[in-house]
Amino acid sequence: MKYILLLVLIISSLWSETLSGLIAYANKHSTTLQQTQAQLELSQLNRASSRASQFGELNVVGDYNHYNIERTLAPLVPSSISSGAPITTSNDIFSAGLKYTVPLFTGFAQTRQVEIAQIATQMSQIKMKLSQEQLVYNIRSLYLGVLTQKEILGAQKKYTHALAKLSKQIGYEVRLGKKAEIDKLKAQADLQMAKTQESLLLSNIETTKATLAAVVGRSIGVLKPLRIKVTKPHYSVKRLYVKASRLSKIELEEMALKKADKQIAKSKSASLPQVNLAAYAGKNYGEDLATNNWDNETLWQVGVNVSYNLVDFGKRDIATQKAKIVKMQAGFKKEQTLLDLKKLLTQGVEKVKQSYAEYLGNSAQWRLSKKAQNIEQIRYENDVSTLNDLLLAKGKKWLAQAKVIESKYNYQKSKYYIDYLMERGAK
Repeated sequence: MKYILLLVLIISSLWSETLSGLIAYANKHSTTLQQTQAQLELSQLNRASSRASQFGELNVVGDYNHYNIERTLAPLVPSSISSGAPITTSNDIFSAGLKYTVPLFTGFAQTRQVEIAQIATQMSQIKMKLSQEQLVYNIRSLYLGVLTQKEILGAQKKYTHALAKLSKQIGYEVRLGKKAEIDKLKAQADLQMAKTQESLLLSNIETTKATLAAVVGRSIGVLKPLRIKVTKPHYSVKRLYVKASRLSKIELEEMALKKADKQIAKSKSASLPQVNLAAYAGKNYGEDLATNNWDNETLWQVGVNVSYNLVDFGKRDIATQKAKIVKMQAGFKKEQTLLDLKKLLTQGVEKVKQSYAEYLGNSAQWRLSKKAQNIEQIRYENDVSTLNDLLLAKGKKWLAQAKVIESKYNYQKSKYYIDYLMERGAK
C-alpha cells in the first residue's frame, strides 16, 4: 500500500501544473497580451503609413464630359492652327491617364509625423512589456492563492480528523458513563463546523483556480507546490528608487514627453509654405463631329503648387497651445508616476517586513499552541479541565497553523510584488 501511494504521488507530480509552465503558456496565448500585440502591430502600420505618405500617390484617373458646344480634344496652339490640318472636335469627351502627386515641402510636418509614429511604436513596445509584467504578477498571485488555501485545507482536514476521533472517543466514554452527554454534543457541533469550513475552502480553491484559468487562457489541473524559504528581508526603498529611472514605466512617460515635443513642432509647421508637385499623362478621346470617326490626343503636364497661409484667425496658435498643454500633462504625469512608484515601493518593502514578522510570530504561537493542546488533552483525560478548554486549545492550534501558512505565502507574494514594481517578473 505504501508503494502504491508513493507511485500515485510521483505520477501526480509529473502531471501537475508548474508556475513557470503557466506563465510560459500565458505569454503565448493570453488574450490580454494578444490585444496589446495587436495595438503594437497597429502602431507599426501607422508608422509605415506615415513614411509612405512622403512618396506621394500615383492614381489612375478618368472622366467623361458632355458639352453644349463642341470642344477640341487638346488645347489649340498657334502651330496647330497654322498647319491647316483638320482639328477634331466633339461634344462628348472621355479622358484616361495617370496622375502623380507628392508633397515637396510641408514645413517638416510629414517628418514630424514620421517621428511621432516612431515614438508611438516604441511606446507600444513598452506597454507590451508592462502588460507581460502585470500578467506574470497576476498569475503568481493567483497561484499562491490556490496553494495557500490548499495547504490550509490540508491542516483543516487534520483538524477535522482529530475532532472526529475526539467525538468518537467521547461517545464511547459517554456510553461507559465516564463523560456527560453535553460533551458529546459540543464535540459533534465543533466537528460539523470543521466540515463546513472544509467545504468553504474547497469552494474558494475552485473559484481561485477558475480565475487563474481565465488569466492563463486554459483549464488548470493540479498545481505543483512551491518551495518557499522565509528569510529576513534586506530591501531598501532608497536603493530600489535609484534604479527607478531605468524602469519601462518611467521610460514610457519620457516617451510621452518626446511625443508631445514633436506634436508642438508639427503644429508650428502650418506657419511655413506648403509646396506640392503634380504630374499628369493621359489621352482624351472623342467622336469627331465632322467625320464621325473616333480620335484621341495625348496630353501630359507637370506643375508645382505653392500655398502660404497668411491669416487663419488664430487656428495655428490654438493648435500649438493645445500641443503645449499636452506636453505639460505628460510632464505632470511623469512626476506623479515617480511619486506613486516611491509610495508603492515603500508599501511593498514594508509589506515584506510585516509578512516576515507575522511569520515569526505565528510560528512561535503555533509551537506554543501545540504544547498547550497536548497539556489540555492530558488534563481533560484526567478530568482536570473541561471539554471547552480542550476544544479551545485545538481551535487555537489550528488557527495558529493557518496563520503560519497564510503569512508564509503572503511573504512570497510581497516579494513577487516588489519584482512586479521593479519589472523583474517577466525576466
